[in-house]
Amino acid sequence: MSEPLKLRARLQSPVADVYSALTDPGALRSWLAEYAEVVLPHRYEFWGRYTPEGQAPHQRLLHADDRTLRLAWLLGGEETAVEICLEAESAEATILSLSQSHFDFQDAVSGNNILGVLFTYWSLSIKNLVDYLEGRQHTPKCDFTSTDMREQILIDALPQAVFDSLTNQEKFSQWFGYPIEIDPRVGGRWAMGTADIGYGPVGSILELDPERKLTMAEEGGGTVSWQLENIDRKTGLTFVEDSTGMERSAYPGWCAWLSAITELRRFNELADWRPVWLDSAATAGSDSLTD
Repeated sequence: MSEPLKLRARLQSPVADVYSALTDPGALRSWLAEYAEVVLPHRYEFWGRYTPEGQAPHQRLLHADDRTLRLAWLLGGEETAVEICLEAESAEATILSLSQSHFDFQDAVSGNNILGVLFTYWSLSIKNLVDYLEGRQHTPKCDFTSTDMREQILIDALPQAVFDSLTNQEKFSQWFGYPIEIDPRVGGRWAMGTADIGYGPVGSILELDPERKLTMAEEGGGTVSWQLENIDRKTGLTFVEDSTGMERSAYPGWCAWLSAITELRRFNELADWRPVWLDSAATAGSDSLTD
């Protein structure tokens, strides 16, 4: 059996506020799911187009107290176990730990099982929870009913700064949370990883229009495009992934890119920015899914 998925994040909010965001149906409908119903200690369900296999709720509440939630979640024909634990790091900060059984990176790579989306799905969801708690607009959620990936967000920074974050490999590596190599010119190479640690996806730059557009070819087919527009000294970012020709499910990669966009925006907007994750597990695991 594969090791369970594990994520740990620091949230700059008190435990009580985090717990409320995790258990209030209205809050859940904002940062997690299209639909949610919670009646503790008996019911905890979420479903809809932003939930894997979300045509109907498939969760069963096993345990709930003021620091822990445990659910059984039927996915891909398997009853998986989800646990979310909260720990007060200080009066104003909380450590959130999440685990889920039955996750295997090979499912994400092959796209043969919906369970393969769990790592990047929860990575995106937890970052949206962080923004919700901070009163910030969250990143669009992954639509598991869609065949197209095209999202728009507004970043409170000039296009020059955002474009530099996408083409300066030091800055790209910083907000992405994993080493990136990029040669910012048409025909230039980009890669996740380095010669020292080994490479994940490797591709090339197809379009580069300074402060306006960056398009990268992805290994295994498809392209990723970042289109920037100056809107009252802010950046309107349109992100498009064309997964035409890819042989596997695009959803793990879509969640991974949306999670990355969340961090790109925080990197450019927050003067005291630092990564959400307490270790590199979330980024190291999800990077391989964006090809």
